[in-house]
Amino acid sequence: MNKDKININWYPGHMAKTKRLISENLNLIDIVYEVIDARIPYSSKIKDIDELIKNKKRILIMTKMDLCDMDETNKWIKYYESIGYNVIGLNLEKNTNLNNLINLTNKIMEEENKKRLEKGMSKRKIRVLIVGIPNVGKSTLINRLIGRKVTNVGNTPGVTKNLNWIRVNDNIELLDTPGILWPKLDSEIVSFNLASLTAIKEEILPLDRVAIYILNTLYKYYPDILKTRYGLDNIDNDIEITLSSIGKKRGCLIRGGEVDFDKVYSVVMNDIKNGIIKGITFDRYEVDL
Repeated sequence: MNKDKININWYPGHMAKTKRLISENLNLIDIVYEVIDARIPYSSKIKDIDELIKNKKRILIMTKMDLCDMDETNKWIKYYESIGYNVIGLNLEKNTNLNNLINLTNKIMEEENKKRLEKGMSKRKIRVLIVGIPNVGKSTLINRLIGRKVTNVGNTPGVTKNLNWIRVNDNIELLDTPGILWPKLDSEIVSFNLASLTAIKEEILPLDRVAIYILNTLYKYYPDILKTRYGLDNIDNDIEITLSSIGKKRGCLIRGGEVDFDKVYSVVMNDIKNGIIKGITFDRYEVDL
């Protein structure tokens, strides 16, 4: 895989502000929920997260398990566990493993509360910071934990704008944060993975290049999906032939029967964005480590 540096310099002001506010509130935090996308368990992990949250106890939460390639994602789960992470995989559509998350949260704080009781102090609520890149499902996770909608949810980056304290139950409070990234995207593979899974806004990378990257990745790792979804056995050396084939099959045409390539790019992007294409993990454990 090509990891050539492409040096995309972007860093929206709210991300820098969010990092500053997290640092200012870190002394209030007991546990960090670090949320990543199970389809890109390497690319979606905040690169400078350790510098941001210091030595706080944390749980690594993989969302969108219903959309990932379990064989590949399980390799990443085993890897992260091998280096000391507590990992929980979640299917937020079916609320699987939410109780496991709550139970693990309580278990991690048992020792702390035991010390408090020994000092004659009462147990206190567990304060949890939830962090992650844009569009990994933080807001959906919070809504599932609460059992009702308390935060806006969208499949475009940047829905959450501020830091907000939210009560989960009598024992746990969450500090919700906007999605954050790192100042420079200097890996081509990471950049295109983030763009493919809509973690960065569409204007950051050209849509045509992202759509073609998705098709090439499907061909490389998931040829059956490429065949089933787009009727393609391969990617032609002349990419226009491949895109035209998709356009004709999916009705992406303009007057005169010509293919509207912009619509083709949107079709491919939306198939990923809306979870129509399932069973994919773009980060490969053997390649990306």
